[in-house]
Amino acid sequence: MTRSSMNPNVDFYFDTAEQWQPAIEKLRTIALDCQLTEELKWGSPCYTFRENNIVLIHTFKDYCAFLFFKGALLQDTHGILVRQAENVQAARQVRFTNLEQIKELEPVLKAHIYEAIEVERAGLGVVFKKTDEFAVPEEFQVKLAENPDFKKAFEALTPGRQRGYLLHFSAPKQSKTRVSRIEKCMDQIFDGKGLNDL
Repeated sequence: MTRSSMNPNVDFYFDTAEQWQPAIEKLRTIALDCQLTEELKWGSPCYTFRENNIVLIHTFKDYCAFLFFKGALLQDTHGILVRQAENVQAARQVRFTNLEQIKELEPVLKAHIYEAIEVERAGLGVVFKKTDEFAVPEEFQVKLAENPDFKKAFEALTPGRQRGYLLHFSAPKQSKTRVSRIEKCMDQIFDGKGLNDL
């Protein structure tokens, strides 16, 4: 790996990593060896091919990881691709707890990167669940039925914003918490904003 292939805007991430520094330095080397472009996105090192996101490096308390943006489309013959959470549809992680694991899996990781590049070249995309396939909590159904203007405002949102709210409203186990979340978000929905819009 040559210094010129590294993006100096990303160096701080590796310099301040502490616990995971050797491991993520190795992940960086692997990504750059595959001729990906190093960028900084979402505060993390992101590796792209022709401006398409391929893989991201990120760290957590218990592990560091490669996150393949379209990992659901990759052949996981080694059983290493992990879905972060139940509602994640496209991305998959490969998690590591030490440098030796990364070294052992280097050929497999490179093969996944090259496969991800081919996915981009072919223009493949993950088919996402449609909004009407997501569970709609009973409390939200009641609010929509009680207030036709609220229902109209929700239906006017983009499908992604609708899904974001449905996941947010469905998450709590207690009904009163679901109702509270719905009531707190009503003004945002009336304003045509998504859950995380400012």
